[in-house]
Amino acid sequence: MPIIDIIQPEDATGELKAIYEDLIKSRGKIAEVHKIQSLNPKSIVNHMDLYMTLLYGKSPIKRVLREMIAVVVSKANECQYCQVHHLEAVNHYWKDDQKAAEFLADYNKVILTDVEKAYCDFAKQHTLTPGKSTTLIIEKLKSLGESDRSILDATMIIGYFNFVNRIVAGLQIELEKEGAGGYKFE
Repeated sequence: MPIIDIIQPEDATGELKAIYEDLIKSRGKIAEVHKIQSLNPKSIVNHMDLYMTLLYGKSPIKRVLREMIAVVVSKANECQYCQVHHLEAVNHYWKDDQKAAEFLADYNKVILTDVEKAYCDFAKQHTLTPGKSTTLIIEKLKSLGESDRSILDATMIIGYFNFVNRIVAGLQIELEKEGAGGYKFE
């Protein structure tokens, strides 16, 4: 149970009601991470703009890899809420429950491309030791043919999920009662 008040969709009026309706239309339903911002409706809009840009916008990084980065960051931060939501998105592409579960347990034990593995390593390292130099891992990504734009996008996704994980943990957001399912992934 969150430790601050939230406005449920059935109680929303005005701007918040319109935002909730847009979320249902665009994403399939309203996530608890969005409801927690209901006391500041504009923050939901700004949050979703950033989320949609980073996770769904044009990028040289494939959608599934963006979701894999989200899972790695969220696991490093012990954010079960985001792990569940974004592992579901990974598995939307993989369609392999066992591989998804193994990825969550330890991505090093799953067969990944060298690029996928390097991005997962980058996500974990940059989350656990943000002040540590990322030069070596970025050089590795470049040696694998990754562009500066790809590296920028990955870095922003890593930063975004560190931000969201802290909202979720700090305000004690719990997984939706009906689970993480029901969202649009494409």
